[in-house]
Amino acid sequence: MRQPYLSTVIERRLLVNYRVAPDAAARLLPGPLRPQLVHGHAVAGICLLRLGSARPTWAPGSFGLRSENAAHRIAVEWDGPDGVETGVYIPRRDTASRLNAWAGGRLFPGEHGRADFQVDETADRLRVALATRDGDTRVDVTVELSDELRGSELFADLAEASRFFRSGAKGYSATSSGRHLDGIELRTDAWQMEAGRVRSAASTFFDDPDRFPPGSATLDSALVMRGLPATWRPLPALTPGQAAQPAH
Repeated sequence: MRQPYLSTVIERRLLVNYRVAPDAAARLLPGPLRPQLVHGHAVAGICLLRLGSARPTWAPGSFGLRSENAAHRIAVEWDGPDGVETGVYIPRRDTASRLNAWAGGRLFPGEHGRADFQVDETADRLRVALATRDGDTRVDVTVELSDELRGSELFADLAEASRFFRSGAKGYSATSSGRHLDGIELRTDAWQMEAGRVRSAASTFFDDPDRFPPGSATLDSALVMRGLPATWRPLPALTPGQAAQPAH
C-alpha cells in the first residue's frame, strides 16, 4: 500500500541536543548508517514535537488531528546513489496519540510506543515531560527562549545550527521486525528556528551508563520551532546493511 504524504502544522518542535562520543553513537546504529560528526562529536538528542492539523494532504483541514510526540535521534550519514546523504536515525518514537501508535508503521512510516506527556508552555518558557507506557524511558526538560545560541560546542551560532538540522530532514526509524528501517522526510518552506537555554534536562535514554558510558554524552544546546506548516513525505524503507534507494 502506498503511504500518503501528511500535512501538518508544527505547533512546537523542541530539539534538545547532546554531544556524543562517536564510538558510543556508532554502537547504536544499524548499517549502512554512521554518525555524522561536528567538530569531532556525534550529535544526538530528543525531539519533542506537537503536531496540529495532521492529515493526509488530500484531506480538508477540518479533519486534522493534534498530538504530542517524542523521538530520540542520532544525526547520521550514509552512502546514497548520488553520494553521501545526511539525516537522523531514530531508535524509538513515542506518542500520546492512540491513533498515531496504531497507524505508525501501517498507514505512515514510523512505529510509535505510547507515552504520557506533561506540558507547561508559555511564550518564552517550555517544560515537556514524558514517561513511556513500557516504563523504559522518561524525559523532563525545561527550556527558556533566548535571543541567541550560547554555550554550544557543536554550533557557533543559531544560523549554523539551523543549517545543520535542516540538512537532516530525512529520518529512518527502527522497526519491531528489525528487517527494515521506516523512512520519512520533513519538508517546509517556512523553516525557522529559535535558540533556547536549557534550565534543566533529564533523560533516562542519555543518562543510561550502559548505553552511554560516563562522559560520552553531554548536554549541548536546545532549539525551538513553532507555528510552521510542514509536509511529511514517506521514503522507501531501508534494509540494514544496504544503501538507501532514491524516492519516487
